[in-house]
Order: sequence, then structure tokens, then C-alpha cells
Amino acid sequence: MNKILYLFLIAALLSCGGSDGPDTPPTPPDPGTSVTVGNTNKNDASSNVFLARLEMPKTKSGSKVITHTTTNYGVTYSVEWDSSIKAQRWTCYDLNKKNVATNGNTRKSLWPSGDPWAFDPDVAKSEQQQLTNELSKSYYPGTTDAYYEKGHICPSMDRLNSKDANEQTYYMTNILPMVAKFNGKLWQKMETQVNNWGKALADGDTIFVCKGGTIDKTDQILGKTIGNHVVPKYFFMALYAKTSSGQKMLGFWAEHLNVDKSGDPLSGYVVSIDELEQKTGIDFFCNLADELEEKLESKSKADIISDWGL
Repeated sequence: MNKILYLFLIAALLSCGGSDGPDTPPTPPDPGTSVTVGNTNKNDASSNVFLARLEMPKTKSGSKVITHTTTNYGVTYSVEWDSSIKAQRWTCYDLNKKNVATNGNTRKSLWPSGDPWAFDPDVAKSEQQQLTNELSKSYYPGTTDAYYEKGHICPSMDRLNSKDANEQTYYMTNILPMVAKFNGKLWQKMETQVNNWGKALADGDTIFVCKGGTIDKTDQILGKTIGNHVVPKYFFMALYAKTSSGQKMLGFWAEHLNVDKSGDPLSGYVVSIDELEQKTGIDFFCNLADELEEKLESKSKADIISDWGL
């Protein structure tokens, strides 16, 4: 071979492997993470790989994001905890065919002696609501008998796959105060619908979920418990379905009322993710590529209702 040509080929090969080439991205946690191309608002996951997951909203500066996991099922849920407010801002998680399976479990079969409420080991006990008496002695405004219950954000029904995962849903960081006529009625109806959607997923399909209550704006706070913990005036859900048949998003927004609204059609509580972001100040599904995020989040209410069959 011509010596000059040989040297030229060697130089070309070396230049292809130089430090200016693209780095191989780290393997993210299942079931998938952000599409980084064309994404200007994604989370910085350099110090916490879970922040790259698709269910994650944009995290708030100063807050702490905690992720609870199990060996067999991966992430149970993640929660953003605000120590200055002493409340959770949201809980997010995913639903897929494996982790939404009950495996023969029920809430009562797992906990025949009663729900295993416990302090989250990753948050100071002094910041969390008390396990007993605090909510049962705190009342909905204007009443003397409508006390608050422990309202799950990631519900027990979504994590019946194992005892370990289900137990984590009873951490006090995963609950917010809810009056019974909301918690056991409209909120439960919404949760059951989301759970049913999850159970209908095919292999490889995923629904990414982010839920919570309003804790930041004064006009969106209903009051405080006797332990000085926030009671949200509104509760919300943000859903993103990524399936073999397509992708879609949906938002639910509901006022925290001491009235049984479980007879209402859920279509009346549907909002676009764009509108939900305006109401909450939270940037949902920020790890998606911007073009896709904007397209799905801006859909009309009528189209969202049609997409989800409500």
C-alpha cells in the first residue's frame, strides 16, 4: 500500500474516535427515559438518574425527590418533598402490564390487621403528618364532623404486585389530607379508572402518571391541619400513555369538596396538560422531546375525551 495513503487512513481512523465524538449515553432506569434531542426543559439527571424517567415533571429548586423501589418491580413511585412547606408536591410512577398485576393480592389480604401507615424513612419525621390523631382531629372548613382521611396519591390498588411495593404506598409522604366524601368518592373513581386503563395495557405499553394536590398558591390551599400541614383545595392527575397504537395525554382537575361527586362523568374533570400546567405551575412530562410534548399537551378537551374513551 502507498505509504502516504496508509498514513492518511490511520489518521482518519484516529480522528473518528477522538474526544470530540458523541459520548455514549448512560443506560437509564426502566421503562424508559427522556428523548434528549430537541429538549430544552428536561431535568438534569446527572446526580439522580431517576429524574430522567418519563413520568417525572420538572423538579422545583430546593425540593427533594425520593424514589422508592423494590427488587422485582423496580420503581414503586417517586415523590417531590418540599421541606419548607412540609408537604409533597406530587407523586409520579408508571403503570405497565407487570407492575399493575395484583398477583392475587388485595389490600385486605396483605394487611388483615389494618393498613400499615408508616413514616417515610427518607424524610425527617418532624416534617411528616402524624400517623394517628392529626387528621382525624382536623376538620373540613365550616364543619365539626367532616374530618380528614389519609388520601393516597400513588394508590394501594396500583401497587398490589407485591407486599413490599404496597407497603411503600403507605408512607406518609405519599398521602395528603382528604375529606371522606372526596377521597372515597370522586378521587377513588378517578383512581379506579386509571387502574383499569393500566390493567388493559398490552406488553410493552406504559402509562406514566403524575398526581398531587395544590400546595403552593394561597388561593389553592383549603386550610391547615392541627399539625400545621397543608390541605389542598384542588387535586390533579396528569397521564401520558405510550402504547403500540399511539401516544396520548390527559389531565384531571378536581376541587376538594365535602360533597359526593362520584356520580359525575369523569369527562367533566378533563383538562389538557397545558391547562393543568397553568393551574398548578408544574411542567409535566418535561423529559419528552419538545415537539412531541407540545403536540400532546395542547390537544383540545374534546379530542382528549375521545382519545381516552370518556
